[in-house]
This record gives sequence, structure tokens and C-alpha cells, in this order.
Amino acid sequence: MVGRIGRPHGVRGLVTVDVRTDDPDLRFAPGSVLLTDPPQRGPLTVTDKRWHSGTLLLGIEGVHDRETAEAVRNTQLLVEVADLPPLEDPDVFYDHQLVGLSARLTDGTPVGVVTAVRHDANELLVVAREEGGELLVPFVSAIVPTVDLAGGFVVLDPPEGLLEL
Repeated sequence: MVGRIGRPHGVRGLVTVDVRTDDPDLRFAPGSVLLTDPPQRGPLTVTDKRWHSGTLLLGIEGVHDRETAEAVRNTQLLVEVADLPPLEDPDVFYDHQLVGLSARLTDGTPVGVVTAVRHDANELLVVAREEGGELLVPFVSAIVPTVDLAGGFVVLDPPEGLLEL
């Protein structure tokens, strides 16, 4: 995910975007085609990009008024995995690389499967627990010391009480 469409801005169809990419000028350049979740809302073509008071505003092909801008609100904006540049930092991962990995404790005890990555104040791994329910794990090296993409797992070293939340 490179962003999420927020509220409409003005009456001419501009939308605000909650940016989730390190390179918004490239990802949201006019002419860029973005996939969407839900998929039936897209793909969307960017026609205009501007910054207003630190907020990214986009014009989107076919969105010409406040009503159609409201109809695409909360749409997640995605790019093809093949279009993503390789990451140079071995400790940085794309969300799609983490989703689906099994989660286990340092002693090998299975915990569950990573189902999503949340980008709130901090990044959180959402783990569907084997016994049911979800676990939110801060994605920091002290708590997730190992990410083994080739092996298909992450190792969790949670502080006392985290698993009981």
C-alpha cells in the first residue's frame, strides 16, 4: 500500500491522501496508475498532484466533484509488486513480504500467522493467533529480532504480558 484516500478537498474532486510511501512524488506523479483495495474502485489514474499545508491532494481521472470524491474515500492505493524498487536496507521490508509469514517464539513455539501490517504511530504486525484472536506486535528489532523471508517466519521475543493482551 502506498496510500489511502481520505476526505474530499473542495468541490472539484480533489482528494486528500494518507501517504504510506517514502517517495510520494514518484508514486503519485500525474499519469501514474494505481491499483485499489477494494479492487472494483480501480485502477485509478492520477491527473493532478499538489501539496497543501503538508497534505497531499490528488486529482483522479473520473473524479470531478465532491460526490464522486466521497465515493472513493477510504480506498487503499496499491502498486504492482514488480514496480517496487529493491530495498537496500536488509532490515526494511515491504508489507506484502511480511504478510503470510508464520510467527514463532524464540524457543520455536508457534504463535500464529502475520495477516497484516498496521501503520499507526508505530508499525505493528497483526498476528492471527493459533488459538484464535489477534495479537498486535510492535515491529521493532527488540521484539521481532528475526525476519526470515526465505524460511517463511518471524521470531517474536515479546516482553512479559504481551501475549496475554
